[in-house]
Amino acid sequence: MGKTQHQGPIKATKIPQPKHWVSPIPFGLGKVKPQHFRDTMKIAIENSDNLGYATKILTKGVCDGCALGVSGLFDQTLKGPHICTTRLNVLRLNTMPALKEEVVHADIDELRKYSSTELRKLGRIPYPLIRRKGERKFSRITWDEAMDLIANKMKELDPKQYAFYLTSRGITNESYYIAGKVARFLGTNNIDNASRICHSPSKTALKRSIGVGASTANYQDWFGTDVLMFWGSVASNSSPVSTKYMLEAKKRGTKIIVVNPYSEPAMEKYWIPSNLESALFGTKIADDFYQVNIGGDIAFIHGIMKHWFKMEENQYGSAINHEFVNEHVNGYEELKLKVQEQSWDEIIKSSGVPYERIVELSELLAKSKNAVFAWALGLTMHSFATDNISQVANLALLRGFLGRENNGLMPFRGHSSVQGSGEMGADPFVLPGSNFDEENIKRMEEIWGFKLPKWQGDIVGVTLENIVLPEDHERKIKLYYLSGGNFLETMPDPEFVEKALSELEIRVHQDIILNTSTLVDAKEAVIVLPAKTRYEQEGGGTSTSTERMVYFSPEIKGNKNEIKEARSEWRIYIDLAKRVKPDKAHLVDFKTGQEIRNEIAIANRDYDGIQHLKDQGDVFQWGGAWLCEEGICPTPDGKGNLVAVDIPDLGKKEGQFIVTSRRGKQFNSMVYKETDPFNNAERYDVLMNADDAGTLSITEGEGIVVYNGFGVFQGRAKFVDIAKGNLEVHFPEGNFLLPRGRYEKYAGIPDYNITVSVEKADRFNARKDIQYLEKRVEDLEIDTPV
Repeated sequence: MGKTQHQGPIKATKIPQPKHWVSPIPFGLGKVKPQHFRDTMKIAIENSDNLGYATKILTKGVCDGCALGVSGLFDQTLKGPHICTTRLNVLRLNTMPALKEEVVHADIDELRKYSSTELRKLGRIPYPLIRRKGERKFSRITWDEAMDLIANKMKELDPKQYAFYLTSRGITNESYYIAGKVARFLGTNNIDNASRICHSPSKTALKRSIGVGASTANYQDWFGTDVLMFWGSVASNSSPVSTKYMLEAKKRGTKIIVVNPYSEPAMEKYWIPSNLESALFGTKIADDFYQVNIGGDIAFIHGIMKHWFKMEENQYGSAINHEFVNEHVNGYEELKLKVQEQSWDEIIKSSGVPYERIVELSELLAKSKNAVFAWALGLTMHSFATDNISQVANLALLRGFLGRENNGLMPFRGHSSVQGSGEMGADPFVLPGSNFDEENIKRMEEIWGFKLPKWQGDIVGVTLENIVLPEDHERKIKLYYLSGGNFLETMPDPEFVEKALSELEIRVHQDIILNTSTLVDAKEAVIVLPAKTRYEQEGGGTSTSTERMVYFSPEIKGNKNEIKEARSEWRIYIDLAKRVKPDKAHLVDFKTGQEIRNEIAIANRDYDGIQHLKDQGDVFQWGGAWLCEEGICPTPDGKGNLVAVDIPDLGKKEGQFIVTSRRGKQFNSMVYKETDPFNNAERYDVLMNADDAGTLSITEGEGIVVYNGFGVFQGRAKFVDIAKGNLEVHFPEGNFLLPRGRYEKYAGIPDYNITVSVEKADRFNARKDIQYLEKRVEDLEIDTPV
């Protein structure tokens, strides 16, 4: 797969283009916008006790923020230095000193008074800790004692009764690979990772549509494509350096279109601090917004295709690239039939977009020779997410926007190296290089030299539910081994999650910092293990970007605040394997990161090349510049598949709203600012349409209650430019509204969208003797500022 190689970074267009400016007033004075330079000064002060080391991380390390893949200050897309506030915000995790002893060993109820944000700022975990049942505080424990305790427990349990989970805070490919290998060596397939919760539908849909679950294009393909479309993605907020690419694309004539319920200010106007022109005058990013209903994307795409088929009736070839379809695509007639049987009324009602607007976009795409489609959690966090993404793929296949320059499908990844997590096999459905199927199991057994468990492992949501199964159930999870992560602040139904975590016999938190989930009780013990950061990992490590670039990040020495007892994550997993199965441990023993990379190159054939990455700046791209080059897909017959689906019914009744969650100034669940610098929204603001509020006699800033049969959220009304009938609340604060146990049918991620009712707070509280709501409201009245 892949013939053409990436050309490496190119020069940005230097000539200013005032037509893209937000305002001639320098630095956007007087506007609601991020204060990048002020924030940078604050971050420099925050790291002043370890400034030399912080500088080394920024100039030598691969960014542990988003998945654009900036190595040192440079990337493979545009020449010149790149830096952003997301990366600067995460920096302190790598430079801060250890927690003070009096904090580490404080009474547990004292620690529970801190939020995760406050706990993070207190410092790093200094040494292994344990808190046994009934104990009021953590006590120090040696590494040997901690690892023996975990290993002895695992020896007692059936491997179906423990689970591993890895989150996305800077974990390297080497650690993902060893975690996946060790889990299978110990006999369990219960291993999952944060990337699967976010983007597994992208992988599932793309494999179904084009045979490969990764971005088919590069960021350079944005430059000069006719249309760059972002679906349910606020790329400027999650990956700020991408705004630099967007500016370059616009200067080369690209039209940027955003499909999102909320006309996100960050996608409308942005001040790019590392580009002088943009830092001074700002950049108008989006040329157009299509404000589709939450969950209305399938109907919206069907509208685009329906009009294409009508154009075809009038003039053959006016909308469909027949040459491409005939040669490279299956399922054309079935899709056409399915789309044509849907009425415009149904399409308009579900999508929320007027007929004229759908036709306008349909015709624009029909006239475009090239297009790149990028998407994020707005498409993936639904119970029908795989179908959402297959419809985006349908558009690309019908027009031939695939396998060549300035075209492609791009799942837009939010965190560094999450692209690598599944490719390394840290996932219940995959092994390195391919699926968890008979052929690949056999192949991996030969490479690894041990038998793999053949039963299907469970996804993270199910393993959490399995904690509360009856005592004698073979799948009752009794030990959970977490590398990072905070389920209390990422999973639906936080009350249930807390109960489940407390019913585990042993819970292991391998991490850099404490968070609120670390402080939950366990039946026997909570064990906390101090991990090294990616920059401290011996011999360095690698990470994979959104565009399949595998970067080497060297070990960076000179940390003044070094945590002497912290260990590299992959070494901890190997130590565990040796203690559980000492007689066979030589099969998972690695002495260096280089040895791991040598094996990855064999285990995942796409990664043949990773073994040569040894120095700062080393990088290779698996699959070449474009996947499906010349339209040839890695499917059994070499063709792409059009996927016909129905428009989903969201079950929304008259007067109800659909709510989705959004990020503010945060990195995953780590919140860095209580107020969003783009729209001044606070964490408990409910973003809503002013007309909807008027119907309910709600005024801006008024206390309101958003509720359904699962939970209650109390906040304030904030009026924004959002499609009618839709609401947005911040993640994780809004997770109380989400039920557990609702999963995407193909990829198994939780659904983060739900129907709700809205009322004025005084009216709601006057009626709060409605039984099923009562308890939840009382709890929230204590915890939540109204």
